[in-house]
Amino acid sequence: MAAGVRSRAHSRPNVLGGLAGFAWLLLVLVPVYYVVITSLRDQEGFFSANPLAPPDDPTLDSYRLVLENDFLRYLGNSVVVTLATVAITVGVSLLAAYYVVRADGRLARLTYRSFLLGLAIPLQATIIPVYYLITQARLYDTLLAIILPSAAFAIPLTVVILANFLRDVPSELFESMRLDGAGHWRMVWSLVLPLTRPAVVTVAVYDALQVWNGFLFPLILTQSPDQRVLPLALWSFQGQFTVNIPAVLAAVVLSTLPVLALYILGRRQLVSGLTAGFGR
Repeated sequence: MAAGVRSRAHSRPNVLGGLAGFAWLLLVLVPVYYVVITSLRDQEGFFSANPLAPPDDPTLDSYRLVLENDFLRYLGNSVVVTLATVAITVGVSLLAAYYVVRADGRLARLTYRSFLLGLAIPLQATIIPVYYLITQARLYDTLLAIILPSAAFAIPLTVVILANFLRDVPSELFESMRLDGAGHWRMVWSLVLPLTRPAVVTVAVYDALQVWNGFLFPLILTQSPDQRVLPLALWSFQGQFTVNIPAVLAAVVLSTLPVLALYILGRRQLVSGLTAGFGR
């Protein structure tokens, strides 16, 4: 009897949870809907029409205006910065994770603790030393000025995630390859990389999202319009287009499409990888 009551209680629909989920869905979708439909209006329609009603006469003039104002150059800069940063971060972090997991000694433990300490250092607190180092290295106002610090701050978390994946690889596989005469580079290339491919995809997607949306480093470490990336370009568009809100939101939509596609392709690996990375 008691078991039947408990079974009926568990089978009841969670009305409160459903309402909360629906409210959260509206909270997320309404701003996205507003941005998209507003980008399809002209300036006159923006000031006169209902802001949440679909435009009577949709137009792509705002998108055309954005593309004519060097948007593709800023997009190219963001792609270069993101790809270079992710390549450096993943390459260095994979080797570092292999070392801290496979090496047995005090230095390896100290190295891993140093990466953990790097997670506690906020980016904003180091912007003045980073600016000084970049200017002394004569890299100011170049894309390298964004790539190198971005990779440096992405490496600690990436090492932690990859190290937790590597700890799940059986030691017998490494010993078997060692008996076959394989060196460290061969083991990294033929064993570590294939087995940790989901983790590599996870950190690559996560780091790409962080770099793509990064604003502080481009703002402080670059100056000329030729070196602008998309977040900084969106900020400059607000002043350039003044009251042309549809053009500003069209730029927002265009800058979101690449990262949205990347997230859709790698969302499962991203969630599972982050869960495993912090599960220990």
